[in-house]
Amino acid sequence: MAKYNIAVIPGDGTGPEVTREAVKVAKAAAEKFGFELALTEYDFGATRYLKTGETLSDESLEELGGYDSILLGAIGDPKVAPGILEKGVLLKARFGLDQYINLRPVKLYPGVSCPITGKGPDEIDYTVVRENVGGLYTGTGGFTMKGTQHEVAVQSCVYSRYQVERCLRYAFEYARKYGKKARGKGENNTLALVGKTNVLTYVFDLWERAFNEIGDADYPDVKREYYHVDAVCLYMIQSPEMFDVMVTSNMFGDIVTDLGAITQGGLGIAAGGNINPEGVSMFEPIGGTAPSFTGQNVINPLAAICSGAMMLRSLGEDEAATAIEDAVKWGTANKFKSMAAGEMGYGTDEVGDMIAAKVSE
Repeated sequence: MAKYNIAVIPGDGTGPEVTREAVKVAKAAAEKFGFELALTEYDFGATRYLKTGETLSDESLEELGGYDSILLGAIGDPKVAPGILEKGVLLKARFGLDQYINLRPVKLYPGVSCPITGKGPDEIDYTVVRENVGGLYTGTGGFTMKGTQHEVAVQSCVYSRYQVERCLRYAFEYARKYGKKARGKGENNTLALVGKTNVLTYVFDLWERAFNEIGDADYPDVKREYYHVDAVCLYMIQSPEMFDVMVTSNMFGDIVTDLGAITQGGLGIAAGGNINPEGVSMFEPIGGTAPSFTGQNVINPLAAICSGAMMLRSLGEDEAATAIEDAVKWGTANKFKSMAAGEMGYGTDEVGDMIAAKVSE
């Protein structure tokens, strides 16, 4: 029997509530499909920071690197100044474990209300591959004369060819394996580069040259497209069915994936993964800690549950992942009134119980 060692970081706010349900469903899938999950919980987040001043130490980061995968709830608290936990835990884990891909499926499940008139599951079904450790998020830059009227702030978008190429290769491979043609939903597997070549003429010149060179040499079977990021935001609302797999930079990916989330029904259903294909990956719902709902048993756990499914797929447990996804689709089509907190028609724990039971059938 396969055994996977998983680090669980429930985090802050409603993070522990949704993580508990994700673990519940993942355990049900493990029992049904014959593998074992050995779970170790860590208390990184606001409570630990406020008590001890600790975020994520180098020793703890090294320890996390020894697991098969990481399941994260959410990090952040109004009592802690912005940036401390985000940089001290989330970004430190992503950068330190070299989780250079952020993978965001944008999938509208049956029965989920979409704010775009006339669009349904057939139209909203694509994936964003976001470069996850470079660009503006590296923090390259600084202040001069801070606090004066002559203050200057600089934060540079920095990319190496190595960073760009490995992200593009992951995206090409993903499009080849999971694109629309591979899923029987289109004539081609298509990868679209999202950038801003007309203004950011250095960074996206690099991205576009690498995109075409790699595509010509190694992926002639994958159709290539290019879109400016502002146009993509328009098309994601007007014609989301035109997309298959997108690949883009860290900052642009951060923006377009939140837009994608609202088109698929909101943050309560939006799952994501921080991927190191050669190392340890970390999976998390993309919504925040939602502190106003903490402890009320009303938060939607489906995004966390779907993140758990992504984790299992990354570990090679495809049947288990598909069973969870199918159970969620069944729930959205037949059981839940809404994806909004407090409006699903069930408590957080009841949603987890329901999906786990369906997986176990």
